[in-house]
Amino acid sequence: MDNAIELAIKTSSLTKQFGSQKAVNNIDLSVPKGSVFGFLGPNGSGKTTSIRMILGLAEASQGQVQLLGHPIPKELELALPKVGALVEGPAFYPYMSGRNNLIRIDSADRFADSKTRAERVDAALERVGLTNAAKKKVHAYSLGMKQRLGLANALLKPREILILDEPTNGLDPQGTREVRNLIRSLANEGITIFVSSHLLSEIEQLCSHLAVMTAGKIVAQGSIEELRKESQTRLILKSDRIDEVVDLLKQQGLSKLSLTPDRIVAPVPGDFDVASLNQLLVKKKFMISEIRLEQPSLEEYFVNLTGEGFEVVR
Repeated sequence: MDNAIELAIKTSSLTKQFGSQKAVNNIDLSVPKGSVFGFLGPNGSGKTTSIRMILGLAEASQGQVQLLGHPIPKELELALPKVGALVEGPAFYPYMSGRNNLIRIDSADRFADSKTRAERVDAALERVGLTNAAKKKVHAYSLGMKQRLGLANALLKPREILILDEPTNGLDPQGTREVRNLIRSLANEGITIFVSSHLLSEIEQLCSHLAVMTAGKIVAQGSIEELRKESQTRLILKSDRIDEVVDLLKQQGLSKLSLTPDRIVAPVPGDFDVASLNQLLVKKKFMISEIRLEQPSLEEYFVNLTGEGFEVVR
């Protein structure tokens, strides 16, 4: 994964300093091609500043960026035509139609082919499900429709990567579902999706990989499955005669037991044999009302790393 050819985005020691404050502090991102990569962190953690440096919209104080194998900003013009971006919300003329807004934006792109403009605009609108609203003025669009129009703008030309900054911010549940389903369909086409969010539920539902950022630093990074394995599996046990059960568990080598009047929680290895323990407890005539292994949520893992909570549901 360290080979730049296999990475859509790679940063090394990327830093952005404002006066004495480091808004982004030495971050190393590795975004695999073809992944749906979540950039998770509380608001104000430095995500948007990082994205702006990746896209060449802000100058790095130090460090390097490679975007689709191209050093940024040196080869920005080679990389950008392959990149679609939605950063800090789409901006459109409210009293122009969705279609005319896209035509205006495409006309301002010196790399865009004017001969195929109308065809490409119509194709992008169809791709995001806005064909029937193409002639409607944007001020009459819902927030979800505006976000989809922003994605249509990012898709006016074939893209290898989409960079989306808080794409569901401010949307109601229906708008959120619309944008989420669209992102999934684009990922299925093989486009690398890089999506920032402060919503853990969003990242868990959409992403194959993620990086967690807090106070300008990346504190965890990898595939969702790799990060789940970082958290400690625990045994949950409910029974009568709790004190006797505790003694038995200690004899089995379990320690750091957490107790309530009818419940025991104990950290265990991921391959712990809960069936054999259950057989032993039944053999010793304990009344077992619950016995199971539990993997702590990603939220618990991230809170332990960062000391901060993430919004889990809308």
